Amino acid sequence: MKTVDVGSLLDEGQWSGYQQLLVAGTALTIILDGLDNQVLGAAVPALMREWSLPRAAFATVLASGMVGMMVGGAIGGFIGDRLGRRVALLGSVVSFGVLTVLVAFTHDVSTLGVLRFFAGLGLGGAMPNAAALSSEYVPRRHRPFAVTLTIVCIPLGGTLAGLMGAEILPRFGWRVLFLVGGIVPLVLAAVLLKVLPESPRYLARHRSRWPELAALLGRLGHDAPRDAAFVDATEHAIARASARELLVPEFRRDTLALCGSYFFCLLSVYVGTNWVPSLLTGAGFDVGVASYGLTVFNLGGVVGAILGAIVIARLGSRTTMLTMTAGAVAGAVVLATMPIGTQSAVAVLAMLAWTGGLINAVQTTMYALAAHVYPTGIRATGVGTAVAFGRIGGVLSPYAGSWALESGGASQLFVLIAGTMTMVFMALASVRRHIPRVSIGVVARSIATEPAGH
Repeated sequence: MKTVDVGSLLDEGQWSGYQQLLVAGTALTIILDGLDNQVLGAAVPALMREWSLPRAAFATVLASGMVGMMVGGAIGGFIGDRLGRRVALLGSVVSFGVLTVLVAFTHDVSTLGVLRFFAGLGLGGAMPNAAALSSEYVPRRHRPFAVTLTIVCIPLGGTLAGLMGAEILPRFGWRVLFLVGGIVPLVLAAVLLKVLPESPRYLARHRSRWPELAALLGRLGHDAPRDAAFVDATEHAIARASARELLVPEFRRDTLALCGSYFFCLLSVYVGTNWVPSLLTGAGFDVGVASYGLTVFNLGGVVGAILGAIVIARLGSRTTMLTMTAGAVAGAVVLATMPIGTQSAVAVLAMLAWTGGLINAVQTTMYALAAHVYPTGIRATGVGTAVAFGRIGGVLSPYAGSWALESGGASQLFVLIAGTMTMVFMALASVRRHIPRVSIGVVARSIATEPAGH
């Protein structure tokens, strides 16, 4: 029986068109995750008017979604390492799609909060498994870019939420917004159920699924006999996924640093995405323009994260991520000192794009960093645990943002963001296993060896 090292095949092999399609399919789930995650923030101004409620009444609703995402991130990562990334990812997409549809039929804040909690379970569970899948489909040299390209779809989905809100809310109302936001993920899940395979590295760890792995490797362009024995020599051998493995001496410092960076970064992200639309409406902007404020806050992150992933391949993650974090702090300080009003609309939207873009860029590249830190056996658990801890910051964000706006207005809100991003800088600086730089010569040689047409 021939022994095949799956890790070596994947790490040093080509990045074929089929692998790129797999990453794209995974990324689509995260676009819709980001859409459903942020659609409530876009709808809050409309809900405030229809239900005659103040902004603070929605803080607990927003927090309930964050609690669900916190729990879902931990559970989803655990399920991904035990039952497979594909099962966990598609199950997450179906759950948040169904729950988002149900939101369209709610008539009170309490029901809305319950539904957002359960939707949050799926929203939180999708991301660690998408990160694990993307990292395990592709060669090592392309891994940071593939993972970042997947997770950057969170702010891309948030951008879509803002655009949909601007178009749908004034014409059709918030119920149609949630209907569309829920039905589209269900359609995508049905398609991916047919075409999205399991992670080859996950399959290598389960002898009963080796025939499935052999067929998948063939589609990836690698010859592997149907009766081959598979190993993954490049990964640590961890017999059973467990959160305890994250705190062994080898991983303890990085686990704590990643948890801290996710906590403060997600606090910053959700302070912005939850409260920017209502901040702008309170400053005199109409609901359509306020939704565009959410759009630019996220859209800058799409551009920043893609550029950040490219730079990480050249300079490594430490220099790149610390520079982006420092830029986000500077942007928040500028916003805290400038007037927020319709008379300065262009300047306000430009600075929201800069600041939100860098915050989201840092957040999305952290998934690539976390996927790099942990081996396959605990990769989804490691990413999921760090993200789940970060969700505590997300839970606090509605209350922190509401307090800042009520006590000091827009200036206080952006001072809060500047402070939390400073903490992100400190946490990222303490990570030991940053993604190393890859020399241009190595990348050029590896690309040159790939067959034409891939």
